Amino acid sequence: MNPDLERLHPYPFEKLGTLFADLPASDKSPVAFSIGEPQHPAPDFVQQALRDNTALLAKYPGTAGLPELREAIAGWLTRRFKLQQVSSDHQVLPVNGTREALFAFTQAMLDRQRSPLVLMPNPFYQIYEGAALLGGGEPVYLPCTDATGLQPDFDAVDESTWLRTQVLFICTPGNPTGATLSSAQLKALIDLADKYDFVIASDECYSEIYRERAPAGLLQACAELGRHDYRRCVVFHSLSKRSNLPGLRSGFVAGDAEILRRFLRYRTYHGCAMPNHHQVASIAAWNDEEHVRANRALYASKFDAVLDILGEPLKVSAPDAGFYLWPKTPVDDETFARRLKSEENVTVLPGRYLSRTVQGRNPGKNRVRMALVAELDQCVEGAKRIRALIERL
Repeated sequence: MNPDLERLHPYPFEKLGTLFADLPASDKSPVAFSIGEPQHPAPDFVQQALRDNTALLAKYPGTAGLPELREAIAGWLTRRFKLQQVSSDHQVLPVNGTREALFAFTQAMLDRQRSPLVLMPNPFYQIYEGAALLGGGEPVYLPCTDATGLQPDFDAVDESTWLRTQVLFICTPGNPTGATLSSAQLKALIDLADKYDFVIASDECYSEIYRERAPAGLLQACAELGRHDYRRCVVFHSLSKRSNLPGLRSGFVAGDAEILRRFLRYRTYHGCAMPNHHQVASIAAWNDEEHVRANRALYASKFDAVLDILGEPLKVSAPDAGFYLWPKTPVDDETFARRLKSEENVTVLPGRYLSRTVQGRNPGKNRVRMALVAELDQCVEGAKRIRALIERL
């Protein structure tokens, strides 16, 4: 078997299960802040589109996706990021959710004969690391701390590292930090990609959950530079968070046409075409913004209510975007999570499970990730229980 399989770390929720394994059952109702799975109802019109198109189950889907879906995605990108042009034929590729696409993309991109480096934020979405390891690359973890605005300090990366970099993963808005990269920061990264010949893979899955200002995107930064071929730049988007459709497994990759041409060839062998009825439902979702605005309003209400309870005791404020809180803990993160589960039956994810220790420092240590995905009343109840624990510590 592939020896790199042995290099994979346990998934964060596997570690969480081990942490809680010996805890007795609680008599309190559970509140889950641990997993970032949207709990708001899926849009009715998307569900109807699925029901109306079950006949398409009798047809094999094409790997490149329906032209109508690619056109809907290109139209959404153009409107959302103020782009002059996006070729639905050459610069857009539908995928079965970004988790699958991020992993597959890395396998297609890395030249393992050149000792490739894959740079990523730390903490990070674990798929970046696993994809790098199984693709024959070496992960390089860029710490995201308060001192760096909870995004990597790219100026701290030395030239020898950039020279071996083949893929740079960025996540904006960040998971778990919620921090965003500015257009100026994205443009600086594009300059680095040109100088050192690497690809920027921008995970923008949380871009539509924001409170005031829509976050900038990598293709938007390209367009502002007059770079309409999006050379060396690809973005990953999904309907999971934007439209509360995690089970639809629908997203897309967009950007550099030459990269996508070769990635499509990989995917043709990979066998990962999106089912046709999912594609039709996705067209409806990408073409509608009303449900997205309503979704943002729901998250805003939850942040206001939860921060009214926890903001002072945890010294935490709303993130730039996304649906996570990333507070520091009054005791170490594992102890906090374990006591919270044992005493209040509230589940949060220890920050160290989302990070790696580099040079003796783990930027997730003594933080926890709280996903405000449940309904408002559950989020309020969970926040009250967390506050009760803090007051006992």
